[in-house]
Amino acid sequence: MKSTTPASRLLQGAFILSAAAIISKLLGTLQKIPLQNLGGDAVFGIYNTVYPLYTMLVTIAMLGLPAAVSKFVAESSAGQEEGQGRRVLLVSVALTGISGLVIGILTYTGAPAIAGWVGNSHVIAALRASAFGLAFVPLMAALRGYFQGLHDMVPTAVSQVVEQSIRVAVMIALLLYLSRQGAGAESIAAGALLGSAGGGLAGLVVMLLYWQRHRRRSLQGLAARGADPRPATPTKAVKAGSLLAYGIPVMLGALAVPLISLVDVFTVPRLLSWAGSETNAMSQFGIYNRGVPLVQIVTMLATSLSVVFIPALAEAQYKGELKLIELRCSLSLRWFWLLGLAASAGLAVLAEPINIALYGDAAGTATMIWLAFTAAGGTVSIISAALLQGLGTVRAPALHLLAAAALKAALNLLLVPQLGITGAAISGVAAHLFAAALNVLLLHRMGHLRLRFADALGRPALLLAGLALAAAAVSQGAGGLFAAAGLAGGRTASLAQALLGVGAGCAVFALGAVLLRLLSESELRQLPGFGPSLADKLKKLRLFP
Repeated sequence: MKSTTPASRLLQGAFILSAAAIISKLLGTLQKIPLQNLGGDAVFGIYNTVYPLYTMLVTIAMLGLPAAVSKFVAESSAGQEEGQGRRVLLVSVALTGISGLVIGILTYTGAPAIAGWVGNSHVIAALRASAFGLAFVPLMAALRGYFQGLHDMVPTAVSQVVEQSIRVAVMIALLLYLSRQGAGAESIAAGALLGSAGGGLAGLVVMLLYWQRHRRRSLQGLAARGADPRPATPTKAVKAGSLLAYGIPVMLGALAVPLISLVDVFTVPRLLSWAGSETNAMSQFGIYNRGVPLVQIVTMLATSLSVVFIPALAEAQYKGELKLIELRCSLSLRWFWLLGLAASAGLAVLAEPINIALYGDAAGTATMIWLAFTAAGGTVSIISAALLQGLGTVRAPALHLLAAAALKAALNLLLVPQLGITGAAISGVAAHLFAAALNVLLLHRMGHLRLRFADALGRPALLLAGLALAAAAVSQGAGGLFAAAGLAGGRTASLAQALLGVGAGCAVFALGAVLLRLLSESELRQLPGFGPSLADKLKKLRLFP
């Protein structure tokens, strides 16, 4: 019989969202490769200047309401008040719809002014193209929050994949068309940003279809029980102010990731232009952003999974299950810290073959190595913020991340004039680790987390050393074989080196996690699908005590 306990729903939701996040982010990463290859570093620089601005505007337009909807719907569901949950959704849809339209109009008309703040007029067309996505994405996000509050992660996962697929399809189609027409960098970048509107519209249609089906099933259930299908008298009114009081601090916290990118947008090109032309500064900024999509694969996974923990912890706190809260906080932070460190070490070791394979040359490899380590702090920062939000502490993560953005700005001013784009990467590592540390320490002070040096640094260091050595040895060994065969230096050979290194690193990470007792048998058995069978095989090999 299929398990329907809250714990199993949590794990199944995490598995579904992680798979959707991987697919979506891989699509997004693959899309940026032809964007840079066909458009060049100048187009890549414009796109990566505007996209953080677009991300910030979308985050503001959502008002943090998807997280608020998820929390309040989870509480309504726990109290058997389905009608209350629907009213929460309707109020949130109205608020996000209005804010999205207003901010979209202001962005389109105010594009020249925003370009003046950035210091480059070439971004005007891309800014106006990005404004259209604001009409659809906030509404889609509010609907996602409703289903997440019901612990149904399938609609979110499907809409994520559809949204990203359509976004990439529109973007690639316009990229090819505009490149063949000989369009300039500004027009090509604007076409790339139009894909966000196409993807947002497709994702919204998917969520509306899921809502229609959910509503129809609810009415059928009421009819089968002979209950009145008309909405029951609400036990308490749904106030927009209550939703905004929870959502706006979440929004401020969510702004931190794009805000850190925005710090780069408003500082790095200007600082680089002091030593050269604005055109060269934009090209350097494009090179700086080569490693960002790879790091975002990891942080997007953390962001997607974070929505699972908000309703889960809200429900656990509502029921007073303090031990369950501590267990979920401990496991989630430990595993995302390990995964972030593993991703950072792997990307750093394999930076050169990855850079050549994806972008055709090794420009900015040193910067990519440093940028890789933002994955470790970024994942813990995102997950720990979600844990605090699920426990009702929504202002502190926002303040912590704003402080991290301030640190990023200060370090950019100090390091970029001396080290160029590598200085910007180093400041990013420091900022993300700073935000993560503040969140984790707050969870510890609240009594929901126990800090152990061996779990945080001791055994993970041994695991990462093995991972890095394995990935480097296999990648370099493959490179030597390709050189002997006269195949070294090409993109195909570099891609093979990177993939072989990734495979070796993943194998060592999985085996080392078991041998170092970083993964217990009971934890592995909680994984849906393959977990129990894999635990049985590892137990036969006597890898578990």
